[in-house]
Order: sequence, then C-alpha cells, then structure tokens
Amino acid sequence: MSVGRICTRVVETIDADDNASVATRRMKTERVGTLVVLDGDGRPQGIVTDRDIALRVVGERRDAEKTAVADIMSAPVDAINEDTTIDWALHRMADRGVRRLVVVDDEGRLSGLLSVDDVLALLIEEAEDLGALLRQQLPA
Repeated sequence: MSVGRICTRVVETIDADDNASVATRRMKTERVGTLVVLDGDGRPQGIVTDRDIALRVVGERRDAEKTAVADIMSAPVDAINEDTTIDWALHRMADRGVRRLVVVDDEGRLSGLLSVDDVLALLIEEAEDLGALLRQQLPA
C-alpha cells in the first residue's frame, strides 16, 4: 500500500519569511504541531514543529517576532513521493530518526504529510478487521 492512501492530505503551511510568532499562532489556531514551509511554487523547502520553536526560539531566548521561520525550520525537507510504500517510508523514518515525512506529487509539490500516527491508525484498522473475521469463524 502506498503512503498516498493513508497520509494526511490537509496540511498547514507557512512561508519561510514569516516569523516564529506567526508560526506559533497558526499552530495554536489550527491545533497542529507541524507546519510545512513552502516555496512560491508549492514545493516543500522545510518543516517547522512546535519542538523547533521550543528549542530554537524559547530555548535560545530569541525574539519570536524577529526570528524568521527560515532560521528555525528543519531543511532540507525529508520528502517522499505519494507512490512510496508504507514499509519503505517506515524504514526511512527509522533511519532518519523522524516521526513524519512530507509527501509530494510527481512534480515535487506538497500533497500530504505522513506521520507515525497515520501508520498506527492503519494497523489498528487492519487488526480490527482481522478480529471481526476471526469472531465470525468462531463456533456459536
């Protein structure tokens, strides 16, 4: 199964020129902990998380209003194509020590975000389906 089938398609984004204060407010408003930083063509150039803000802004006592997202984002972005298998994506996450990967289309434009939670939700769904099948086959 490909990551395109299970990734989150609604992804919150931000511009590299925005500041950390804007990023923090957007995360709070949208109730997310991750923003994908896009260039002018909709291609991911970085990712900024609530942890990045905590460590690189608050932890370093920077002024959030004066700190550009470009200065605190993780870049280059770790992106995979939507046709990538879930198995391969999990190996990549493990190799890189990350919990999420940006998903792009064939033109390199943002199409989703794959997180460990997306994979866990799939596994839970499959386990429930297997449990239902086994319950059907139990003698009455």
